[in-house]
Amino acid sequence: MNTQHHTARSTKSIRYGEGFIGLCLLGLCTWAALSAAQQSQNDITTGTTVNAMTQVLGRPTNSSISVSVLSPSDMEFYAEYGTSPGNYSGKTGITSAKARIPVELVIEKLQSNTRYYYRLRYRQGTASAFTTGNEYSFQTQRPPGSTFVFGVQADSHPERVTKMFNAELYAINMTNVRQSRPDFYITLGDDFSIDTLGGMAGLSPQAVAQIYINQRPFLGVDGASTPIFLVNGNHEQAAKYLLNGTPNSPAVWAGKARNTYYPQPTIGDAKFYTGDMEPVEHIGLLNDYYAWTWGDALFISLDPYWHSDKVVDNELIVSAPAGDADTTGMAGMVAGATKDEKAAGMAAAGGGKGGKDIWDVTHGEAQYRWLEKTLKESKAKYKFIFAHHVLGTGRGGTDMADLGEWGGKNQQGVWEFDKKRPGWDLPIHQMMVKYNVSAFFQGHDHLFVRQVKDGVIYQEVQTPADPNYGDGGNSAAYKTGDHLSAAGHLRVTVSPENAKVEYVRSWMPKDLTPERKQGEVAFSYTIKPAKTTP
Repeated sequence: MNTQHHTARSTKSIRYGEGFIGLCLLGLCTWAALSAAQQSQNDITTGTTVNAMTQVLGRPTNSSISVSVLSPSDMEFYAEYGTSPGNYSGKTGITSAKARIPVELVIEKLQSNTRYYYRLRYRQGTASAFTTGNEYSFQTQRPPGSTFVFGVQADSHPERVTKMFNAELYAINMTNVRQSRPDFYITLGDDFSIDTLGGMAGLSPQAVAQIYINQRPFLGVDGASTPIFLVNGNHEQAAKYLLNGTPNSPAVWAGKARNTYYPQPTIGDAKFYTGDMEPVEHIGLLNDYYAWTWGDALFISLDPYWHSDKVVDNELIVSAPAGDADTTGMAGMVAGATKDEKAAGMAAAGGGKGGKDIWDVTHGEAQYRWLEKTLKESKAKYKFIFAHHVLGTGRGGTDMADLGEWGGKNQQGVWEFDKKRPGWDLPIHQMMVKYNVSAFFQGHDHLFVRQVKDGVIYQEVQTPADPNYGDGGNSAAYKTGDHLSAAGHLRVTVSPENAKVEYVRSWMPKDLTPERKQGEVAFSYTIKPAKTTP
C-alpha cells in the first residue's frame, strides 16, 4: 500500500477562550478543578456520584442514533431534532429517568447521509416547565464517495494525576476534537482503569461504575455531538481470566459498566454492525469486538482480553496502594512483597516478557474467523483496525508484529503458528497484508509513532492529557518510524482520493508560545486507497 508522508506545523489555532466558555456551559469548569484521584475517592458505598447531567451519543447507523443521558436527579426528557439549526421537525416521546441511572434515548427513522441538529428538553424533580438544553448535531452513515472526519485517542489514564493526566488539558483536548466536527471518536483503552482502586479489596460494582461515570464530562464535550466508540485496554480489567461464574467479578462489573454508561454497537444487526455474538454469563453480549462501514472505509475493533484464559498483560491483585500508577494492578508489586514475588509481578506486567508464553494471548477462534470473513468480504477502499495494542501486551508496534498469533513466531524467532494455531490460515499481520488493511491504530505506549510493515501502517496513538508532554518512557521500544511525544489526538479525514492522518496537539494555556499553538498539526501523512481487493 502506497503512502505519502510529510510533517507539518499548522499556523492555524483554535479560539481557546470560546472553547473554554463552552466547557463552563457544560459544567466542566467546576468538575475539571477536581482531580480524577479525588473523584475516585468519593464515598460511593451507597451509590454512584453524579455531579451534573451529561449526554453521550453512540451506536450511529444509517437511520438512527442513541443518546445516553445521566442526571444527578430524577427527570423527564425528550429530544427535538431536524435537518437545520434551530428548526426541529421531529421529536421523541417523553422518557423518565431515575437519579444516577443512565437512560438511552433512541432517535430513529432518520435519513442516511444527513446531518441532524438536536437538543434535549428536560424537567427535573417537581419542576412544571421543561428546560431547553444546548443544540448539538450528529451525522448518519455516509455513502461511498463521501468525505468525512473521525478522531482517535488512547490512554487518557485519569488515575495518573500529574504523571500522565491533567483534567484541564483533557478538557482542552476534547474541545480541540470538537473543532473538527468528527462523525465519530474512537478511544483505544486505558480510559477506565479499575486496577488503581486498591485491588479486589477496593472494588465493588459502584466503584467500577464511578470510573466510567468520571469520564462522561470529558468525553461528553465531544460526545454530545459525536458518537463514542470504546476499545478495551489492559487496565480496564474487562478480561476472561477474572470470571468466576458469579456476578461478583471485576470483569462482570467492568463489562456491565461499559455497556451501561456508553451506548456501544448493537451486535447482530446484520444491516449495520457485526461482531461478538457470544453472550457472557451475568453480562450478556460484550460488544467488545465489532465492525461497521462508513463512507469508503471499513472500521474494525479487536479485543484479546475477553478471549484469553490467562492474563494478557497486568494482573489484578488482591490489595495494593490505591492510586499508585506505576505499580497498582501488577502482581507481586505490593509493599512487603518478597524478591521472588516482585520478579513474578514484573514478569506478569511485561506481557510476554520475563518467561510468559506469548501464545497464551489469543483473540480466540471465533474472533479470528470473524475478522477473516469481515476483511475478505469488504470491498472498502480503506480498512482500519483499532485495538489497545498488538496482542494486547508488550511494548512496540511493528517490533511486536512477528510474535504469537499476530505474526506466527515465538519469542526466539521460531515459526510456531501452524503448531500453536492449527487450522488457522494466516497470522493476523499476514491477514492484514493479504486483505489490504490500510492502518492498524493502537495505544498502550503513550506516544505518537508511525511505522510501516509490509505496506500496513502501524500507528501508535499518543495520550490526550499528559501535562509533561512525555513519551511514556517507551520510545526505545520502537526501533523505526516517526516519533513524537504527547499530548493530543488524531484527526483522520477520509476522502475518495486519500485518507489524511493528522496529529493535533493540545497544550496547557501556560505552555502556549508562538511556536506552540493550540490545535496545531504536529505531523501528518496520507494513505492512498487500495487499488484492488481480493
